[in-house]
Amino acid sequence: MAKSVFSRMADILKANINELLDRAEEPDKMIRQMVREMEEAVNKATASVGTALANQKRLERQHAEKWAQVEEWQRRAERAVEGGDDELARRALERKAVFQKMRDDLGAALEESRQSVTQLKTQLGELKVKLEEARAREGVLVARHRAAQARKQMAQSMSGLGSGAFSSFERFEQKIESSEAEAEAYEEMASDKDDIEKQIRALDTGKQVESELAQLKAKVTKKQD
Repeated sequence: MAKSVFSRMADILKANINELLDRAEEPDKMIRQMVREMEEAVNKATASVGTALANQKRLERQHAEKWAQVEEWQRRAERAVEGGDDELARRALERKAVFQKMRDDLGAALEESRQSVTQLKTQLGELKVKLEEARAREGVLVARHRAAQARKQMAQSMSGLGSGAFSSFERFEQKIESSEAEAEAYEEMASDKDDIEKQIRALDTGKQVESELAQLKAKVTKKQD
């Protein structure tokens, strides 16, 4: 069980975060979900370490009991020899050998259990550090992903727009400027024409006035004669 828990945690830690976020519709929720999975994995790993440690304690008690039984049968064998009962001493030594074998087997299992617990504790400590790092980086990772997505969208928009659109826009602007220039030219020409017509009308009016003046002067002179 412990192995599967640590393997799952390792898979989460080694996952390509950016790839997962790119596929996710809601990256914020995706990151929070990953942190929750890591928390669950750490909790399960903690429970596994606890189970392994409890098994180690059980083996230690059994190993100590077998040691005590070996020593007890050793003392009985010695008392039998002191009492001159070799047969009883022999049976006592045989029982001692049985418990001694059990003690040795438990000793090997206990050593393996201790190594396993030490390894699991080390791994659990590393996982807890990784989890704390993930919790601390959660907000930063979300912000970085959002910024990267914004830059990506902007780049895609610029790429989709292309230089053709800018060229068309510039040509349209130039066309408008050309139309404005033509309008100004026509307005200027129309203004010049109005000025000429005014001058001509003023000239005609002046001639008429001079003619009438000459006629008036001739009339006045005739009356005086």
